[in-house]
Amino acid sequence: MNTQALVGKPDPTVPALQTSYHAGSAVLHWLTALLVLALVPLGASLDGLPRVQASFMYYNIHKWLGVTVFFLTCARLLWRLRHPAPALAPSMALWERRAAKIVHVLLYTLLLSIPLVGWMGSSAGGYPVVLFNVLPLPAPVPKSKELDDLLSGIHGILAWTLVTLAGLHLLAVIKHQFMDGDRVLSRMVDGLKRR
Repeated sequence: MNTQALVGKPDPTVPALQTSYHAGSAVLHWLTALLVLALVPLGASLDGLPRVQASFMYYNIHKWLGVTVFFLTCARLLWRLRHPAPALAPSMALWERRAAKIVHVLLYTLLLSIPLVGWMGSSAGGYPVVLFNVLPLPAPVPKSKELDDLLSGIHGILAWTLVTLAGLHLLAVIKHQFMDGDRVLSRMVDGLKRR
C-alpha cells in the first residue's frame, strides 16, 4: 500500500486529473460562442428583410458566419479526439451528468446541422453560397420554391432550439460555478490563460 497516499501527499506515479480544458479547446469554444452571438440577431433581422440587392450583403455575412461555425465545429470535434474534456465534477448528480452529455451532443449536432440546412435552403432559393465572395460552394439541392420554404422553416426552428439549449447551458454553468462551486466556467477560462 502507498503510504504517501495515506498521508495526503500526491503519488508521482499516478497522473494528475485534468482540471481545465486545453487552450485549443477553449479558443475554439469561445470563437464559436462569439460567432453564434453574432449570427442569432443577424439571422432574426433577416426574417422580414426582402431578398433584394441592397440586403444581399447581410444575407452573405450570415452565410459566411454560418459556414465558419460549421468548420469550427468540425475542428472542435477533431480536436476533442486528441484532447478530451476534463472529467465532470464528482459533486454533480447522475442526472446532471447525463443532462450535460445530452445537451453537449445536441449543441454539436445543431452547430453542424443549422449551417447545412441553411446552405441547402439558400441553394433551393437559387442563391449561391460564395464564401467571403471568393470560394463558391456547390449547390447541394436543386432550385425549388417549396423546398426553400421548407428548409427556411427548419433552419429557423433549429436556430431557436440552439438558442434555447445554449441558454440552458449558460444557466447550468452559472449554477455550477457560483452556487455549487464546481468551477465549470473557470475550467474553460483557465484554458485560455494557459494559451
